Amino acid sequence: MSTLRIATRRSALALWQAEHVADLLRAAHPGIEVELVPMTTEGDRIQDSPLSKVGGKGLFTKELEVAMRDGRADLAVHSCKDVPAELPEDMVLAAFLERADPRDALVLPASIRSSANIRQQGLAVLASGARVGSSSLRRECQLRARRPDLVVEPLRGNVGTRLAKLDAGDYDAIILASAGLVRLGLGKRIRAQLAPDDSLPAVGQGTLALECRADDNDARARLMVLEHAPTALRTRCERAFNQRLKGGCQVPIAGYAELAIGASGGELRLRGLVGAVDGSRIVRGERSGPAAEPEALGIALAEQLLGEGADALLAAIGIDPSS
Repeated sequence: MSTLRIATRRSALALWQAEHVADLLRAAHPGIEVELVPMTTEGDRIQDSPLSKVGGKGLFTKELEVAMRDGRADLAVHSCKDVPAELPEDMVLAAFLERADPRDALVLPASIRSSANIRQQGLAVLASGARVGSSSLRRECQLRARRPDLVVEPLRGNVGTRLAKLDAGDYDAIILASAGLVRLGLGKRIRAQLAPDDSLPAVGQGTLALECRADDNDARARLMVLEHAPTALRTRCERAFNQRLKGGCQVPIAGYAELAIGASGGELRLRGLVGAVDGSRIVRGERSGPAAEPEALGIALAEQLLGEGADALLAAIGIDPSS
């Protein structure tokens, strides 16, 4: 294979991510040609409705997977947090790149300058009744639980559109992923990083995942050289947790794994939660285990939360984790 073709969405962030991977592939495989195949997905076309109501994360991946199946592309680059828990049987995540900052970011209107006070206070800087935009049920759930006095409103569109709505006065603040802002050169818009204790990150947040056909051994071999092993362990743990819970856009689920390397080997610490959208009930937990068994740890924490009440939260929206 002398040319690798990357299927990508047309948003500025998706194109940045695809170009970044293209540069890494060219460096890893001298002489190879890498081309981008920009596409518009169903998720891009539907901008006025929350993902939880129009079909979920798969709306951003289906067209890219079709392009790989019919030979128009060899791989796709995804923000891992946007990849469904269940992949089609003929697809595989061949590599996970080194994780960027996984935290959520508090973004205020451009007219409000950054300050040490804002950075230190985080969510506490928002006045009661402030309108906060978010596209994520996970963020909404945790925000409502921590600050029930705030007004959380839906927010769709690409990063530029969301920032424009904020600066136009549609919102008093919005919450976005730190990694996406930094990748687009917009890190200065971040007014405060939200600690995991305040806003536990989404599964895979900050990580780029490379998807290809499961039977494309050539592409898999070329992509594997880009894998960052510590990130892969953390991400596999988080995705196993989410998969056991049958997670998607319809329910607030967060999962965040950290890796510690000691004299006795590596250990993973996984924190997770399942909540009600209105924040009235959140089931939280954490477990640690050997880094060599990331999926087992993810499943174990999921089972723990199911036994502590997460099963009822999932059942309330029609998800049966026992099936």
